[in-house]
Amino acid sequence: MRAKNRSLRRNWGTYLALVPMIITVFCVYLGSVLWSFRVSLSSSRTFPSGDFVGAAQYVKLFANDRWQVSMQNLAIFGVLFISICLVLGFLLAVFLDQRIRCEGIFRTIFLYPYAMSFVATGLVWQWMLNPALGIQQTIRVLGFTGFTFDWIVTQDMAIYTVVLASVWQASGLAMALILAGLRGIDEEIWKATRIDGIPRWRVYLSIVIPMIGPSIATVCVLLSVSVVKVYDAVVSMTQGGPGTATEVPAKFIMDYLFGRANIGLASAGSTVLLLLVLAFLLPWIFLRQKAVRKESK
Repeated sequence: MRAKNRSLRRNWGTYLALVPMIITVFCVYLGSVLWSFRVSLSSSRTFPSGDFVGAAQYVKLFANDRWQVSMQNLAIFGVLFISICLVLGFLLAVFLDQRIRCEGIFRTIFLYPYAMSFVATGLVWQWMLNPALGIQQTIRVLGFTGFTFDWIVTQDMAIYTVVLASVWQASGLAMALILAGLRGIDEEIWKATRIDGIPRWRVYLSIVIPMIGPSIATVCVLLSVSVVKVYDAVVSMTQGGPGTATEVPAKFIMDYLFGRANIGLASAGSTVLLLLVLAFLLPWIFLRQKAVRKESK
């Protein structure tokens, strides 16, 4: 009986410790989301308004050429960023999984960019890609006067410079998570495939990749959320330019919120972004819960 009372006291202590977090989630996060959604249904400009205009702000949002360009850029950035990070991260993870010498050093080198601020990364890549100062000028000084690498100031190519910088920073995260999945594969599987004479590429394609599916899914979710909220890399590298060539939804929202004093339209944009994040997170959460229930049976 005494042990049962102690257990109850410990449980109550745990619940009490969670109270501040629960209050924060419901009052701050959920409250902010609901407030933003309510503002997006009003005609608010500089200050929030209590009127109700229905979906008018959303109609204006999707009729806005700048928003349409930002969504197109987000799609291009997202497809290239996620696919390249997955491929590069997988190759780096396979490389490290060979039990090479100085593995810890290589792992640190590959993962280090992710520890840097995206603002710092953007500024470094902005300098490197600057036609008058960076890679182009350096190679021309070496004697290759016809060499041209001016993507960052070319409207059709500028978005790819943001992809390049972002992949450099985030591929280490993909590598670390996929490597953790590879290290969880039983060594007996590798021994069996060697005895059967199965080519190594076939083992990875048919056996290893399906087995590390949860790790790859986690990487995809994390990278997808990074895509939706990309902002600082764009601002530090191109400021959304040239023109609107690298405009993204997060920058559109910040500009309309602080630069153009249109809180209603900015709130509508942030609500759409939230729905995009949920579209990536909810299926992943559902599949994870389904997998946990299968394992518990």
